[in-house]
Amino acid sequence: MDKKLLDILACPLCKGPLIYLKDRQELVCKADRLAYPVRDDIPVMLEQEARQMPADEEI
Repeated sequence: MDKKLLDILACPLCKGPLIYLKDRQELVCKADRLAYPVRDDIPVMLEQEARQMPADEEI
């Protein structure tokens, strides 16, 4: 994932920062506990595509 792209991406819901988890190919919003998929190096920033992270899952 390009560092410049990561710097400008934000959570579509809360506009907060995202953390890239390379091993999971996800962009994670800690505040909303949502994980947005990254497919073929393209972030899918749609709420309906995001995975709700369980409370016990570590970020």
